Amino acid sequence: MFGRKKTIEFATYTDVGSRSVNEDSVKAISIGDMYCFVLCDGLGGHGMGDAASRLVTDVFDNCFGKTGSTDKFLPTAFSAGQDLLMEEQKRLNAEKKMKTTAVAVALDGKKAYIGHVGDSRAYIFNEGKVLKRTLDHSIPQMLVLSHEIDEKAIRNHPDRNIVLRVMGVEWEKPQYELMAPISLRKCAAFLLCSDGFWELIEEEEMCDMLKESANAREWLDRMADRVKQNGADRDMDNNSAIAVWCR
Repeated sequence: MFGRKKTIEFATYTDVGSRSVNEDSVKAISIGDMYCFVLCDGLGGHGMGDAASRLVTDVFDNCFGKTGSTDKFLPTAFSAGQDLLMEEQKRLNAEKKMKTTAVAVALDGKKAYIGHVGDSRAYIFNEGKVLKRTLDHSIPQMLVLSHEIDEKAIRNHPDRNIVLRVMGVEWEKPQYELMAPISLRKCAAFLLCSDGFWELIEEEEMCDMLKESANAREWLDRMADRVKQNGADRDMDNNSAIAVWCR
């Protein structure tokens, strides 16, 4: 029925891969019919990347519902996370050692608000297809935008791990990017994922599994299984995702 608020269901997943430490953090927050999903992929090693990603997801959690309106939430949370991350680095004498990407989706029952910094992605699905995705802040994505390589070449590009924007370094201006708000009537599902996840599964596979699944948990489990299969003979990065269904 036109105007009916959609029911939201979600599932989360994170896996250490072949690494000794999981530097990814995922969090799902709900207040009434408002939801926030945030995923961070830490950089820095030696215990600093995982601390950075946890700090930022915690900031989003603490900020959600306190800004008065959902459309103001993402700029507030990204800025607060950046400020606290810079303060924590100074306190620990760990400048430039605590960095993280971040991608977030906030839902208020009517619209979806999406923001990101780095190469962790948010996908929007509708009618079994990818409607839109965030664009990575990376060298391969820049090469795609300048028509020097094809979209499919990103996954195996030699510079795919060079991220051009992150949280935890000095910003002369905000480095996060906000997508124009989109009506939930146009959204059937969302996927937030780190590069360790999306590099090992194609968009066509995501769509096929979405059509074959009965709920968000089943969809995410199918995709995670494919990621593990495709990464079985590789040095797998941490890989994490949040699947969201809008019914």
